[in-house]
Amino acid sequence: MPLRHEIAHLSHVELFTPVPEETLAFCRGFLGLTETGRSGDSVFLRAWDDYERTTLKLTARDTAGVGRTNLRAASDAALHRRVAEIEATGRGVGWRDGDPGYGPVYVFHDPDGHELGVYHETEWYRPPPELAPALRNQAQALPGHGIPVRRLDHVNYLGVDVERNRDYLRDVLGALVTEQIVLDDGSVAGSWTTFTNKGYDAVYTRDRTGTAGRLHHLAFAADGRPDILRAADLALDQGIFIETGPHKHAIQQTFFLYVYEPGGNRIELCHAGARLVLAPDWSPVDWTEAERRKGQAWGLQTIESFHTHGTPPVEPTAVSATTPGPTVQR
Repeated sequence: MPLRHEIAHLSHVELFTPVPEETLAFCRGFLGLTETGRSGDSVFLRAWDDYERTTLKLTARDTAGVGRTNLRAASDAALHRRVAEIEATGRGVGWRDGDPGYGPVYVFHDPDGHELGVYHETEWYRPPPELAPALRNQAQALPGHGIPVRRLDHVNYLGVDVERNRDYLRDVLGALVTEQIVLDDGSVAGSWTTFTNKGYDAVYTRDRTGTAGRLHHLAFAADGRPDILRAADLALDQGIFIETGPHKHAIQQTFFLYVYEPGGNRIELCHAGARLVLAPDWSPVDWTEAERRKGQAWGLQTIESFHTHGTPPVEPTAVSATTPGPTVQR
């Protein structure tokens, strides 16, 4: 079993979009991200308080979806220990050059086929004079546009087998399982895991289409609830589709707003408050079907598209009669 915290944190994620210029405008004007560079079909962007150079890699593709999710190891020694564990599972791809600002990345896949990478060497962000903050302990001056988001918070994958993916993160990467949805038949329909003391960094929820390797949503952290409310007004003004919220999840108690960026990917703006998982002997909180059918924390029923929309999109005929299971509310 790996030591906890050998993976320091979720670092940066690649997002695919079929309309790169529109999605880039969303990232700048709505999320308040700052562009840091370009390479080929990709644009690199950062959240204002990320200590690293890149938070989001935006890449043009024929369809929306998620590319590589990168994780930073706590040390070079921890990196090589995790690589040895990954290789032992047979899911390793090999070493690749990192994106600008990063050293070598070891690429691998989770059981569902999502691409991940783990690295240690990184370049701390140094802002140009016009973006220099007044406070020395802040990575960059607060942008005067958009929400703006402080950091990447978590990624929620859709998975064919939630338990296999959960176990891979736990047993190979050292993640802590914090909360789960456990159906009446004993199977797990959703699992929330963390590499840090946050409530969660990576989530797997059951893909009702039975399709592997898809994205449910990518989440960015805002400073407080007022920022989530302001994001809703900003989305309204900018013509951005609001799927659901603002509201509060029962699971993890996150205050949320879900929107679709122009390429079709679901984006969450979230505030998890001061809730941290500090107990070294934490046991997962299991939610039952009956509890989840009550809806969100204040009773709002989860919108149906939350159970059906993911990227890349799949044809309705791909929905399997054997995979959906009971409808549960996240």
